[in-house]
Amino acid sequence: MPKPRVAFVNTHPIQYFAPMYRHFAASGEVDVSAVYLSDYSLRGSPDAGFGRTVRWDVDLLSGYRSIFVPGAEARPEPHGFWSMVAPGVATIMQRERFDAVVVHGHTPAALLLAARAARRSGSRVFFRGETHLGLSRSALKAALRRPVIGALYRWADGVLAIGQANASFYRSVGVKPQRIFGMPYTIDNDRFAAGSRLLAGERTAQRAALGVEDEVPLILFAAKLQPRKRPLDLIRAAATIAAEGLPFHLVLVGSGELDEEARRLAGELALKRVTFAGFSNQAALPAIYGASDVFVLPSDNEPWGLAVNEAMASGLPVVVSAELGCAPDLVADGVNGFTFPAGNVEALADALRR
Repeated sequence: MPKPRVAFVNTHPIQYFAPMYRHFAASGEVDVSAVYLSDYSLRGSPDAGFGRTVRWDVDLLSGYRSIFVPGAEARPEPHGFWSMVAPGVATIMQRERFDAVVVHGHTPAALLLAARAARRSGSRVFFRGETHLGLSRSALKAALRRPVIGALYRWADGVLAIGQANASFYRSVGVKPQRIFGMPYTIDNDRFAAGSRLLAGERTAQRAALGVEDEVPLILFAAKLQPRKRPLDLIRAAATIAAEGLPFHLVLVGSGELDEEARRLAGELALKRVTFAGFSNQAALPAIYGASDVFVLPSDNEPWGLAVNEAMASGLPVVVSAELGCAPDLVADGVNGFTFPAGNVEALADALRR
């Protein structure tokens, strides 16, 4: 029998998803295509979270078939529901007539256009998103949004849950359990496992590049320096345990709107052993994880937290807020890390002590 033809529709090539498409294609079990509305992650685009233009330096296209919707080369990163309409995506759905179409997310509008056109072309339609019940929404927005999203997901042939919290959300909006299929969030485990295995000299050199000249534990934060990632909480917790005489070095990898405030806070709290390493592109991350000893992500309102996957694939224990979407699936307290309530600096400090 011919292999099922499956399309994944995304706004742009995503560094976390490309390895998955490559893996599916290499398995020989499905004929995979990725349909992209824009190529802004390939040509570089201003990223508000990082506060700079970002162009990923890893391969996002090889090993699987990619289809760019006409006009992709001119479309910027979407901001708002109507920021990407892309009528050409409907033509692609009608022409290709895939057996199944997986649409990642429900905004911008072009994603819903792709879903509708795929259904009209005879394809089965599945949605894969990130939402969970722990994400904060205004009462009005939640009241208006949930019935509409629930109707959309019930209209589809099924939804693909990235984890337990995501599956609970689908059930809460009326999707029947038999139409919820597990498709966990993933990264390129092999790349991070291999790239983080450093020889002694390589580890010493990488640590020195991060401002660490000895073998004290290196506590790593690698994310955007923005309020919902809560880097200031980590600095406060680090200052608390540093005052107790515990030896460590804190490294913050990333950039963003809280950069100056984070540096100022570290100075005010007299936190001496801290490095603000700035933005790091994808190719450099495995070695940074390999030079570290503990990974921390204290976010609130976080749909998943794929940096936790990266850190674990690199062999690190993790300290993360319990509000992360990934926490129920990935973190076993006292086994491979610890969780704490987001915003509770003392609980974060206690997790770091342990």
